[in-house]
Amino acid sequence: RSTQVEAMALVPRGGSIAQTTVSQGLRHQSCRGLPTSPLQALLVTAERAGSWQSYGVPGALIATLPAAIVLAAVVRRAVRTRSLSRNRSAFGSAGKRAPCISMAASAEGAYPPAVIFGGGRVGEALFNMGNGNDVIVRRGEPFPADVPPGPIYVCTRNDALKGIIDMTPQERREDLIFIQNGALLPFLEQELGSLAPQTTVLLVYFAVAKKGEAPLDGKTDTDPEGLSAVNASGKWAAEVAHRLTAGGLSIRELAEPSFTQAYWEKNLWIAAYMLVGALHDGCKVGNVESEHREEVDALITELACAVSDASPGIQW
Repeated sequence: RSTQVEAMALVPRGGSIAQTTVSQGLRHQSCRGLPTSPLQALLVTAERAGSWQSYGVPGALIATLPAAIVLAAVVRRAVRTRSLSRNRSAFGSAGKRAPCISMAASAEGAYPPAVIFGGGRVGEALFNMGNGNDVIVRRGEPFPADVPPGPIYVCTRNDALKGIIDMTPQERREDLIFIQNGALLPFLEQELGSLAPQTTVLLVYFAVAKKGEAPLDGKTDTDPEGLSAVNASGKWAAEVAHRLTAGGLSIRELAEPSFTQAYWEKNLWIAAYMLVGALHDGCKVGNVESEHREEVDALITELACAVSDASPGIQW
């Protein structure tokens, strides 16, 4: 079978991460250009086209169940002894810490058709959650000129994002919805300017094992309400909540600073597990959890401190 798709989403077994095969591309990839600081480590991870995506591993590996099992427990346990200052959030407006409440969108609201960039597993899954009148834009196709204003889901690799933004009409860029892994916010601020706070960002914690199959939600015993989240300040946050709820998936609409904390928790997990795995010959994620947990905890603690310095307002 192709080494491009050897890794799939991990399923919880007995409260631990189930082991999975990692892409041979990563297994044989030498560790080069390692970052010299914790914050650079996180940015380098983001720059590599969505974590392991640059090694040919499906994005579903990172954006699904392993993080659902580990994120809250590992990140918070690793930094539980620290009390960090609380100031202004790095994304959207600051305010009191919002509770992480699972939002069930009302089915009464009617939303316009969506444009979906990318016809892969996630793009098709989002299409299937809609009313059948959405428009999928595949690679090489132009932005559709005959669709009414509405949400624009970007379901592509990270290295295609700038091209997607550039081909989207200026007056429609506030409609963009990003679902990618990595430290996207600085990139969005650079590319979208004043529109960045209105842009919708979806933190995905569901897996699509095969194109056309129903998504598997990232609910676990640790997080039974699910972990997928959308920034409440995003223009199409309610539409995202409606679509995912209609598809049988959990979704949280988070105000600030709760959304930024959830955003960084996911990135901390990605950065720590991927970097430690790369340092140990590209070993399996399950092996990182079972054999190198102390390194992961230490790295998460270090990264969490860097995040708190860079993003005031976050408490761990």
